[in-house]
Amino acid sequence: MKQIRSLTELMEYAREIGPRKISVALAEDAEVMEAVEDARKNGIATAILVGNAVKIADVAAKLGIDLANYEVVDERGNENAVALKAVELVSSGSADILMKGMIKTANFLRGVLNKEKGLRSGALISHVYIHQVEGYDRVFFICDPAFNMYPDLQAKVNILNNTVELAHAFGIASPKVAVLGAVEVVNPDMPCTLDAAALAQMSRRGQIKGCVVDGPFALDNAISVEAAKHKGIESEVAGNADILLVPDIEAGNMMAKAIVYFARNKTAGLVLGAKAPVVLTSRTDTAETKLLSIASAVALAAHQGR
Repeated sequence: MKQIRSLTELMEYAREIGPRKISVALAEDAEVMEAVEDARKNGIATAILVGNAVKIADVAAKLGIDLANYEVVDERGNENAVALKAVELVSSGSADILMKGMIKTANFLRGVLNKEKGLRSGALISHVYIHQVEGYDRVFFICDPAFNMYPDLQAKVNILNNTVELAHAFGIASPKVAVLGAVEVVNPDMPCTLDAAALAQMSRRGQIKGCVVDGPFALDNAISVEAAKHKGIESEVAGNADILLVPDIEAGNMMAKAIVYFARNKTAGLVLGAKAPVVLTSRTDTAETKLLSIASAVALAAHQGR
C-alpha cells in the first residue's frame, strides 16, 4: 500500500478496506453513536452496540438513527459487566475493534485487561495521537501522551514498538522516530537525553526493528530540516520525523493539546498494545476526531489481519 500522508487519505483508505466491525461498550452515548453512524455511512465500519437496549433505542430515536443497521446486545449489568461483554465480542472474533462508550475509563480498561476474556497481548498498553498539521507533508504520531506517565527505558521501547506497528499500518515502511527532549545533546543531568541516546543505539544494533530511531532532539530540529541544518545536526531523522516519542505524559499531553487548539489540524487517537485496536475518545473530542479515530482503528485492524 502507498504511504498515508494525511488523515484525508486515511479516510479514503479506510473506505477501501472497510467496513470492519466495532464493539461499543455502553453504547447509550449520543456523541459516540453519532460517530459510529458517521463511520457506517462512510462505509468504514459497522457496530455491535452493547448496553441497555432501551436506552440505546432512546438515544437512537433522538438522533434519527435506524437501529436496523446495527446489532444490539442488551447488557444491563454494571459497567464492569458491560465492558467485559463488549471486550469478549472482540476477543472471540465477533468484532474487530473495541470502542469506549458512556463508561468510566478505568472500568473499560479493566475489561480490556481481563485475564480470561480480555485483549491482553503481553505488550505494554500505550496511547498515540495522530496529527495532520497544516503546512506539513505528512502525519505525526505522538506517543505516549495519555497513558504511561513516566516511562523508563524499557517502557519507551514498548511504546515505540506499538507506535511503529501503527505507522506500518499507515504504509510507512520504516518510520523515522525522534526521541524528544528540551535539547538535542546528551546531558547527564537530563535523564530523558540518556534514554534517547540509548534508544538510538539500540536501533542501530537492531534491538528496535522496523524503524529508524535517533535522539535526543528538541522539537524544532525533529520536524524542521532548516532548524536541524542551522544547528549542524546530521541525521536522517532530523527534520523528517514521523514519530515523536515524548519523555513523559506532561510533555506529550501539552504538545498534543497545543496542536489541537493552536494549529489548523485534524487529529485521531488510539490505544495500542492490545490484541485488537481500541478507540477511546474524550467528550471534548470533535465528531471529526472520533470518526478519524475509528478510521485509524480500521487501518490497524486491516494491518493485523482482523
